[in-house]
Amino acid sequence: MNPLFQRVIIEALKKRHEQRKEKVGAKQLAKEAKIYNVEVSHFLQEILLIGLGVVTAGLGLGGFLLPNSFIDGGVTGISLLTEEVTGISLSILLIAINLPFLLLGSKTIGKKFAIKSLIAISCLALVVHFIHYPIVTSDKLLVAVFGGFFLGLGIGLAMRGGAVLDGTEVLAVFLSKKTGLSIGDIILVFNVIIFSFGAYILSVETALYAILTYLAAAKTVDFVIDGVEEYIGVTIISDLNEEIRFAITEEMGRGCTVYQGKKGFAKEGEALKKTNIIFTVITRLELARLKTEIDKIDEHAFMIMNGIKDTKGGMVKKRALKK
Repeated sequence: MNPLFQRVIIEALKKRHEQRKEKVGAKQLAKEAKIYNVEVSHFLQEILLIGLGVVTAGLGLGGFLLPNSFIDGGVTGISLLTEEVTGISLSILLIAINLPFLLLGSKTIGKKFAIKSLIAISCLALVVHFIHYPIVTSDKLLVAVFGGFFLGLGIGLAMRGGAVLDGTEVLAVFLSKKTGLSIGDIILVFNVIIFSFGAYILSVETALYAILTYLAAAKTVDFVIDGVEEYIGVTIISDLNEEIRFAITEEMGRGCTVYQGKKGFAKEGEALKKTNIIFTVITRLELARLKTEIDKIDEHAFMIMNGIKDTKGGMVKKRALKK
């Protein structure tokens, strides 16, 4: 943390405690300042990623898909098809059709996630409506591949910022807990239905190109978020393991497993230091928040993240999150 910025934060926190007539020590003020700094820095990073995601996804839509009457999967595909049939502005449809999914997301993931996603989708709608991207190409194959690439790049960047530009994944996470189907299977079925309507309303050729667009977008999203699967297994090693465990279980409403281990760094003949190791499983939409909560406690915590295809039972099917 910048020393000047740290001093400003500490002075501001000190004045706030004085106004509330609360007595706090220097150690407590330093801890609060650290938490505030983590929250601000993570917030700015997330805003930057979401902003870049919105502009990039707008390029995929405005520069490739829209001028050539192409469609994609997910809510974006539904919006494009609905615009084709009804003539209603795509900007309005992007917000209106995503809204039910975001309401579902506020219950299953959290209000903060839903609010960030609503802002991101609203910004995307404004970008599509007001920014006129140059038409890059009219070659159908290039439109399908690179339109999907830029759209997927935008969606992936927004997800790394803790938001979504398409509500399909929120629905898939919810249904997977209700039906036992994997998230990937649900998204696939959802998009097959969309492409079938696309073949009926537009043409079979357009639907086939839409499948290419979807595949390009899906692979790009996976690449942007480092190949993370639907669920992430996170192992955390820190001296402040009890505080981290409490944050995971109480602040995030997730389950975790604590097992004992020994640190391997020691000289010959010295006893290895015992430590508790935390393991938890979360959805990839919650990864940004987990990192924030851990950084608040121990920014030097050692984290190992592994992709998990799917899970069954346990606290992944969790109690409701605290709002």
